[in-house]
Amino acid sequence: MSELTHFDPSGQAWMVDVSAKQETHRIAIAAGEIHMLPDTLARITAGEASKGDVLGIARIAAIQGAKRTAELIPLCHPLPLTKVTVHFTPDPSLPGVRCTVQAETVGRTGVEMEALTALQVGLLTIYDMCKAVDRGMVIHNVRLLEKQGGKSGHWVAG
Repeated sequence: MSELTHFDPSGQAWMVDVSAKQETHRIAIAAGEIHMLPDTLARITAGEASKGDVLGIARIAAIQGAKRTAELIPLCHPLPLTKVTVHFTPDPSLPGVRCTVQAETVGRTGVEMEALTALQVGLLTIYDMCKAVDRGMVIHNVRLLEKQGGKSGHWVAG
């Protein structure tokens, strides 16, 4: 197992020096879901939520979350994102909404945190927009599915 990189030799937290790393095309894909009452999902899919287009607004919020990751995660490097895609899929079998985010950059460090932050912000936005009718919504299964680029290469969740 690799060593934790956000601590110096004396155990103090620090921002990792990535200056010696190669710039490569980096991709991270994260996924998760929000479970809700069937009626809440029906309102979302019919476009009948009182606050408007829930999934459209959540998509924009997710992209904003990716762009602001370094402001939220203390030791995260600010990255020039080249692409962020957000896909929401209503799933009556949950019932709820599944979300997948893909973040990309050309840089010296990965975009896993940007993909995971975007995912969480998108799901939290769905919660915020629908909490008036369903305070029992639960976010589940937030995880990194895949990462590409950099010294460690291609990784896929098992």
